[in-house]
Amino acid sequence: MNYEIIFLFITATAALAISPGPDNIYVLVQSITNGRAYGLATVSGLITGCIIHTTLLAFGVSAIISNNENLFLGIKILGAIYLLFLAYKVYTSDGSIDIGDTAAPKKSLKQLFVQGFFMNVLNPKVTIFFLAFFPGFLFSETLSTVWQFYILGGVFMLVSFIIFSVIAILAGSIKERLLRHKNSGMVFKWLQITVFVGIAIFILLP
Repeated sequence: MNYEIIFLFITATAALAISPGPDNIYVLVQSITNGRAYGLATVSGLITGCIIHTTLLAFGVSAIISNNENLFLGIKILGAIYLLFLAYKVYTSDGSIDIGDTAAPKKSLKQLFVQGFFMNVLNPKVTIFFLAFFPGFLFSETLSTVWQFYILGGVFMLVSFIIFSVIAILAGSIKERLLRHKNSGMVFKWLQITVFVGIAIFILLP
C-alpha cells in the first residue's frame, strides 16, 4: 500500500474543496441566508450523493481493469485530458467569486439535504470528474480495485465534508473576507489551475 499516493490524494482533494465552486458557494449562501444548521444539511446531502458516483466508478472501472488494461490506460489518458480542459476553463475565467443572492427562500433541513443530494447525483460532471480523478490514485497492487475506489471515495467525502462544514460554520466571516479581499478570486483561480494540471501530470506518469 502506497501511503504517499493517499496523502497526495488528500492534499489534492482539500485544495479542490477549498477553491470556490458551485457546491461550496451554494453551501456558503445557504449558511448565510438560513443559518449554520441549514448549511450543514446542504453539505450532508451533497456528500451523501458522492456515494452513488463512487459506486458507479468502483464497479464500472474495476470491470474494465480486470478485462483490458490498455482500455484502462486510455481512460487515464482521457481523464488527464479532461483535467487539463478544466484547468483551461478556469484559466479563461475572470477569477471573480459570485456569492449569489442571499435572499433565497428558506427551506427545511430535510429539503436542503434532499436538494443537495440530488444536485450531486444528477450532475453528470461529478461522474466525469470522479472518472478522471480517482483512477490515477490507485494505491495498492494487492487490494481489490473496488475496495480502493471505495476507500478513495470515503477519503474524498470525509475531506470534503470537513472543509464544507467549516465553510458552513464560518460562512459570515468567509463572506466578509471574500468581499474585502478583491484578489482572493485570482488566488483561488490559480490554485485550481495548479491542482488540475498537477493531477493530470501525476495520472500520466508511469
